[in-house]
Amino acid sequence: MTLVDDVLRPVADTVDVPTDLLVGGAWRAASGGRRLEVRDPATDAVLATVADADVEDATAAVDAAAASAADWAATSPRHRADLLMRAFDLMRARSEELALLISLENGKSLADARGEVAYAAEFFRWYAEEGVRLRGQLGQSPGGANRLLVTYLPVGVSVLVTPWNFPAAMATRKIAPALAAGCTAVLKPAAETPLTALAVAAILREVGLPDGVLNVVTTSRPGPVVEAMLTHRSTRMVSFTGSTEVGRVLLRTAADKVLKCAMELGGNAPFVVLEDADVEDALEGAMVAKMRNGGQACTAANRFFVHDAVHDEFVAGLVERMGALRLGAGPDPDTQVGPLVNEQAVDKVDSLVRDAVERGARVLLGGSPGGGPGCFYPPTVLVDVPHDARVLHEEVFGPVAPVVRFDSEDEVMERVNDTDLGLVSYLYTRDVGRGLRLAERLESGMVGLNRGLVSDPAAPFGGTKQSGLGREGSTEGLLEFMEAQYVATSW
Repeated sequence: MTLVDDVLRPVADTVDVPTDLLVGGAWRAASGGRRLEVRDPATDAVLATVADADVEDATAAVDAAAASAADWAATSPRHRADLLMRAFDLMRARSEELALLISLENGKSLADARGEVAYAAEFFRWYAEEGVRLRGQLGQSPGGANRLLVTYLPVGVSVLVTPWNFPAAMATRKIAPALAAGCTAVLKPAAETPLTALAVAAILREVGLPDGVLNVVTTSRPGPVVEAMLTHRSTRMVSFTGSTEVGRVLLRTAADKVLKCAMELGGNAPFVVLEDADVEDALEGAMVAKMRNGGQACTAANRFFVHDAVHDEFVAGLVERMGALRLGAGPDPDTQVGPLVNEQAVDKVDSLVRDAVERGARVLLGGSPGGGPGCFYPPTVLVDVPHDARVLHEEVFGPVAPVVRFDSEDEVMERVNDTDLGLVSYLYTRDVGRGLRLAERLESGMVGLNRGLVSDPAAPFGGTKQSGLGREGSTEGLLEFMEAQYVATSW
């Protein structure tokens, strides 16, 4: 392990955090010997360096996954499940160290990091259980000539591309169903947060995952590296979580090989507070939906639509709650809001806020970078935000809450659906029947009805429109890594 900063020492004493590529069961340097720096976004200090893969390394990783594919597909579902359960147990046993690792390289508060570790580990447990429950079908053809036998087979070598904002959970949400389905895989984590993904891979190796079943490549050149993996003749599937812009590029590349694709892309989540909502309950949900991971989540509430009858009460409560949050370095136990991931993220958030203000929005809290070292942006509340402000049409990915008044259901439904994205929506009302009726009008793959948190390993996670293709979690997440095979037979 190439440690640069001793702040990682408490992690390394308990958790194996490799810094090389994992290819065919061996930890190895990148072919060109290049290294990639991993920085703490709170201080800009270099935490460690990891291997910086090139196209040759990417090809070797897919070769290794292909070489192991047949043997892994032939293992029993119970064997795969037992391995995943052992990984779940190890992640839980080392949860505090893993949370510190996430907090250091990602910047999120320790409380958020602990929540992520618990959530990430659950994917190993869920798919350990789900992988042994999958059943096929047996029926008779309508004409009576033959039987219809349907079974599910692993799709094959899968390329998994994960983002920086949830480095453990986005990895396990893909690795667990892929392994449970009998697929071998290559994981390409984000360059900003590779250490957590490498630590998760080391846990799987420790519990007995065979050589080549999971391979990991870290790189500062994701474009050519991922393209090399997607165009490899052995690749059958790509699962990507990230921006809609990058997703479009990967879909174009995948089209040439007709790869199976699962895409969890950007969001522009509306948070709707109706006039009959419990305002205190809505405020509690808003803090979860907006401020989890400092707003750096695809499910984060991006646009707040509040009925005129409760607007002022809701805004006052939101300013009070967001203003009370403590900004600081992630590992500090008193921190409630950590830094953004890098300076580019700060610049983007600031540009969206400045654009809204220039168009007439008013700043009630925050509104500008804090200055000094680290990539910090304070919790910010905007009101009187005009419809043409960019902050209502682009994913903020930061602790900014733009609030818009509305007067009627039809008005707000038209406004919230006026987007090319449709990942998640939040809706607050005391009338559950009314909420369910309106939920059917929301053009999004998920709805939080009187809840500020929707993610659950047992639920199908995914969006509509340009927020993605396919689902993760639940049984649907397992089937993404499988193909149905139909056999016609008679007896």
